[in-house]
Amino acid sequence: MNYTIDNIDNLDSPALVIYPDLVRYNIDLAIRMIGDVQRLRPHVKTHKSAEATRLMLDAGIRKFKCATIAEAEMLGTCDAADVLLAYQPVGPKLQRFMAVMEKCPATRYSCLVDHLATAQAMADAFATRQMEVPVYIDLNVGQNRTGIAPEAALDLFLACISMKGIGSVGLHAYDGHIRNSDLEARKTACDAAFLRVTTLKNAIEKAGFTIHPVIAGGSPTYPIHAEREQVECSPGTFIYWDKGYSDLCPEQPFKPAAILITRVISLPDAGKLCLDLGHKSVAAESPLDKRVFFPDAPELIPLGQSEEHLVVEAGAGHSWKIGDVLYGIPFHICPTVALYERVYTVENQKVVGEWYAIARDRKITC
Repeated sequence: MNYTIDNIDNLDSPALVIYPDLVRYNIDLAIRMIGDVQRLRPHVKTHKSAEATRLMLDAGIRKFKCATIAEAEMLGTCDAADVLLAYQPVGPKLQRFMAVMEKCPATRYSCLVDHLATAQAMADAFATRQMEVPVYIDLNVGQNRTGIAPEAALDLFLACISMKGIGSVGLHAYDGHIRNSDLEARKTACDAAFLRVTTLKNAIEKAGFTIHPVIAGGSPTYPIHAEREQVECSPGTFIYWDKGYSDLCPEQPFKPAAILITRVISLPDAGKLCLDLGHKSVAAESPLDKRVFFPDAPELIPLGQSEEHLVVEAGAGHSWKIGDVLYGIPFHICPTVALYERVYTVENQKVVGEWYAIARDRKITC
């Protein structure tokens, strides 16, 4: 893929640039992979922008998933029809969530719950405002982050059904711990985790309740859950893709659509380059060699990074000069986007506009 920008001299670095044609390609591919757009519920934590949301709306996507109140509000202002807050709102977050629902009444909002006391507090708060919220029982199928074990979730489901202030009750299972690079091994692990969800769903139906589709999976297990007709899938990274998932999920032919622009700003010695790509410019939670990949300069070896600088080994006799531009694919695009208040759009190899990552803010209005 040629990411070269003809008017690059007009773009300061570091910067994150987006290629809308590739974004559209990735959206269309995600829809083709699942076959039924009504079963696709993308997570917006990756892009955090109204502009990317509207491209998905234009493609016929109506259901979304988000992680923050700001993301929920952004989706509501875009007139998204159905939004799941993939979080159990407690404390002030519950009050903010209700405020978003009141601000955007045309959007059907729902949220997660994994604890009886929290469910009751949520139900009471909504009932007091004469409101009702659909909830999804958050199931822990191995991520061990949030959620209740499926084997213990039936009582919570039955309790939620009877609570005033809570509407319909569904099931949500995120299996982000399944990261096998081999697709068959990933499928085996995914099937084993989802069997626990299926067993719970059967028990609920045996008790006489009808349950709407289970919301399951993320990017690595997307093609696996896409084969289950009664599952809504919620990948997020696909819209921009990144080096990490390109390596982990080679069977998914999405294309990196978000590229980092950086420049050589110093030559510390005969073999080293210093780039303006520090912790504040690319996600830095992974090891140093798993933060950014330069497709046109794969020989560069990262040596050290600080807030504003990345030092790489180029080798003796290299031809790099101060001011030279490098194009980098981030290994983890989601937290990288959160470092930029705006991204620049590139079409026909020229920077032509800006998208605002408005939901990177902790608060928009609510």
